[in-house]
Order: sequence, then C-alpha cells, then structure tokens
Amino acid sequence: MDRKLFFKILAIVGLTILLLIPLALVEGQIRERSQRQEEVQRNIANSAAGPQTLTGPVILLRTREHVTEARRDADSNLPVTTTKIVVHSQLIAPETLSINGYTKVETRKRGIYQARLFHLDATSQSRFAVNVPAAEANDRLIDAEAVLLLGLSDPRGVDNDPEVMINGQRHRFGTGAQAAEALPMAQLSVPLGRLELGKTHRFEVSFPLQLTGTTRLSIAPTGETNSIQLKSAWPHPNFGGRFLPRERSVSADGFAARWEISHLARDFTSALQPSSGEALSVDFVDPVNIYLQSERAVKYGVLFIVLTFAGFFLTEILRRAPIHPLQYLLVGLALAIFFLLLIAFSEHMAFAAAYGLAAGACIGLIAWYLAGALGDWRRGAAFGAGLTGLYGVLYGVLLSEDNALLMGSLLLFIALGVVMLTTRRLDWYGLGQRPPERAR
Repeated sequence: MDRKLFFKILAIVGLTILLLIPLALVEGQIRERSQRQEEVQRNIANSAAGPQTLTGPVILLRTREHVTEARRDADSNLPVTTTKIVVHSQLIAPETLSINGYTKVETRKRGIYQARLFHLDATSQSRFAVNVPAAEANDRLIDAEAVLLLGLSDPRGVDNDPEVMINGQRHRFGTGAQAAEALPMAQLSVPLGRLELGKTHRFEVSFPLQLTGTTRLSIAPTGETNSIQLKSAWPHPNFGGRFLPRERSVSADGFAARWEISHLARDFTSALQPSSGEALSVDFVDPVNIYLQSERAVKYGVLFIVLTFAGFFLTEILRRAPIHPLQYLLVGLALAIFFLLLIAFSEHMAFAAAYGLAAGACIGLIAWYLAGALGDWRRGAAFGAGLTGLYGVLYGVLLSEDNALLMGSLLLFIALGVVMLTTRRLDWYGLGQRPPERAR
C-alpha cells in the first residue's frame, strides 16, 4: 500500500478518536441538565409532596394484661413476686378493602424544567372483624382498645379533612402520634375506644381522600380481599410494583386499571413496610424523557462519524476525489454539534420536532459544504441523502428501545455490505500507485 494512502487512513483514525472529545463534552452537558431536572423535581416535591404510598386502613388492637414475675431480692436473696402491666399491640387487616379513585396530573415548571404532580380523588371502603379474647380465657387480661390507622408516606399531600364514617357515625382523622410505633410512616388515626372482652367487633369504614404527590402513587393491598380501581386522563402511565392490574386500558384519552388482590398473593407484614415494595404503583411518567433519549443518541455518535468518514474514503478511492483531513474534521464537528442542538431544542419543543430541526440543520450544512468542497452538487446531495437515512434509522432506534440492538446490528451489517459490494473489484495493492506509462 502506498505510504500516502497509509498516512491518510492513519489521519482518519486519529480524527475519529479526536472527535470523541466533543462527543464526551456533549454527553457531559446532557447529564448535567438531567441532574438539574432531577434537582428541580426534588425541590417541587419538597414544596408540595413527594411520591405517595397509601397503606391501610388497618386497626391497631392494644390489650393490657397483668404479668407476674418471680425473682430474688438482691439484699435478702429471698424469692419475690412482682406484678406489672404489659401492653400488647396487634395490627388487624380489613376483611375487604375497596379503593376507587380518579387522578389528575398537573405539570409544574421552574424555568425550562418541569415535574409532574398528581391529585388523587378517591373513596375508600373497608370492613373489619376484630376478635377480642375473653377474660375467662386469659385471666390476666385487663382491657382492650382499638385505633383505626391510615399510613401515608407524605401527609403534606392530604388536601382535605375527610369525614370518616365508622358504623354510620361520623369521625375525623387526627395525627397518629398515639400510635407512632404501629406503622413505619406518617399516619392518620381515629380512636375506636375500649372494646368489650370476649366479643367479635365489626366495623364498616368509609371515607373520601384527596391526595397530592409527585410522579408515583403506590397503594399497599392490606386487605384480605383487595379491589382497587384507578382512572386518569393521563395517557402515559407506567404500572409497576409487585402487582400488575388484572384489567387495564390505555388510550390517548387516559387510562383505567383494576386490581384484584387476595391475601394469598400478598404478605401482610411486608405490605405495612413501604420499603418492601409489597404494593402496586402507577408512575405518571413523561412520554419522552428528552435527556435519556439524547444520552442514548450520543452513544451512536461514533457510529455516525465512522460511517460518514467511510463514505468519504470510498469517494476518494473510487471517484478519485481527494478530501483533505481538515474537511473530514469540519464534517465530524458538524455531526457532533447535532447532539448539542438536539438537547438544546428539545428543552423548548417536542422531541420529534427538535430532532427533525437539528437533523435538518446539520444535513443541510454538510450537504451544502460538500457540494462546494467536492465541486459537484450531486455528490453533496448524495451525502445528504445518506445522512438523512442515517438520522432516520437513529430516530427509529430511539423510539424503539427494545429493538435498539437489532436495528443497530442491521445498520452495521448493511454498512459493511455496502463497503464490501462497492470495493469487491478494487485493487487495494494498486491504490496510490502511478499507472504504468504507455510505450511510445
């Protein structure tokens, strides 16, 4: 191979590596903007309410009993019997739990950044059966009392003072300080008073609840039988948690979902722990995360540069149209700037429009530049058409994350096939050599 051709290939490889620097800077800028977006979301959550986990209602049953202890006196070493009162606590799940709610989603903005707040308007209905042991069965038993509890991860999001109907009587929630040891979260409570020993007490409980939160709503299925229905006009829900809806419908007008969960499918103790994940959840996500999409796009930046430079190189060797390394560099910088334009535009308009505008600007600039550099507008237009196809494939990859590997692999295979097809008759050893002079 001619030394000049060898150094040209070496220069192209060096330029490709050099262009990793602006791509890395663009990726760093995207991450910085993404972190700023998350910071704004946290600030809005701190000002309003964070992600919400709704646990309950459940009933806390407290029983007091006399406990006799035998010990030896420290001074006389004689046996001494003492009696003290011990309090036992037990959380009781509802036999049935029904929650029916509608959720509105609101967008809060700070500058160019935004966060999603949801407003839940729900009705909760539950039925309890509390069995209190008889004094005859436990002669040490003194009395029993009960408290209705509702756990919330962020009580600042409670927008109303709900009227709680218990067996037809009106009550109001209070703070759960008196039952602080019961649930590992903030809680609302209604004292149910002393319960007669040796009886089964039944409670029918219902109340409306208006709850505000950020991004995610989780509900712990604490009942023996749970029926939960949620509706919203938000068309981009993400159903998660331990339990997926039995029925759901998602359209441009919103979503509707229904969960039916029995005690056989959930662990009651874990459901009372917000960190256990024993809950169903709905995330009110953005339809397109511009920072995630842009970061994924940048990862294909090297592929863009390699394929474009390969096209330049083939043009040089097949069309005998020399392209200076500086021209390679300028076109490579234009390709890198596309990703910076993408993130800048997408912060002010829809991602699809931002992508089209950034791609159109870069394709037009490169095609116009190459038309003048190569002295032929058709070659410039051909490169522009090739870049248009490349940007189109990248957009398809960004939209279909599940098929990203397949589409990327097919793109590389097609590019390699085109190179092999166009150079199958090329004499690589003869490149750069002067043709032999004809005999005179």
